[in-house]
Amino acid sequence: MDPKLQRRVQRYGWDKTVDVYERYWRSQLEPAQTLLLEMAAIRPGERVLDVACGTGLVTFPAAEDCGSTGEVVGTDISTKMVEEARAEAARREIGNVRFERMDAESLDLADGSVDVALCALGLMYVPDPGVALGEMRRVLGPDGRVVAAVWGARKSCGWAEIFPIVDARVESDVCPLFFQLGTGDALAITLEAAGFRDIRLQRITMTLHYDSTEDAIGAAFAGGPVALAHARFDDATRDEAYAEYAASIETYRNDGGYDIPGEFVVAHGVK
Repeated sequence: MDPKLQRRVQRYGWDKTVDVYERYWRSQLEPAQTLLLEMAAIRPGERVLDVACGTGLVTFPAAEDCGSTGEVVGTDISTKMVEEARAEAARREIGNVRFERMDAESLDLADGSVDVALCALGLMYVPDPGVALGEMRRVLGPDGRVVAAVWGARKSCGWAEIFPIVDARVESDVCPLFFQLGTGDALAITLEAAGFRDIRLQRITMTLHYDSTEDAIGAAFAGGPVALAHARFDDATRDEAYAEYAASIETYRNDGGYDIPGEFVVAHGVK
């Protein structure tokens, strides 16, 4: 996909998810986000950057970790995600965090201006993850650290059929290399190529629980990366796609809803 087109797809696609994103994904992503924050080991007074921050699910805990003497900047390509995060910061009266709309591949921040750079499940969506990591390295001070989380291998993610199901109908090509960074040591190799050292990699498996078919479908279509393509479906196409996706996750159905397998890879590197 043309990089400019991919950026537009991500920007306006995530705009469409903002009202339902936390409903469908807050608890499901928590294991990866918790591990990322543990590996980051943010200390009081540190300056933190959270790239692809979304609604602030990682940004706000990071702000608590760095305390009143530190600061967190959350950036996202989606205007509506940034607006929602700002509104939540105001509701909570959190004073050591700010949110800005930025492209991960072109951060409007000074060289060496942060101590820690985080990216929780955002690198899969940028046209060139290496460039984004290079920008994070640029804005880190000496011995600054980066921690990034991505989805794991395709074979370990039970919801993965959402991409071919959507692409067969809209040719969205939302993220043709979505699972690439989660395969083998790809994330560690990409960090090393961006200039990071002392790289540590951890892979975790978990379960995405949804109480109903409606919630499982809502998460996949309306709350995630195919939201923009999904918005173009007519009623017949939508019903057909929903039925095909439901069939693809049927094996994970139980009396309590769905328990869909997932995998995350989290990596830590030093400048």
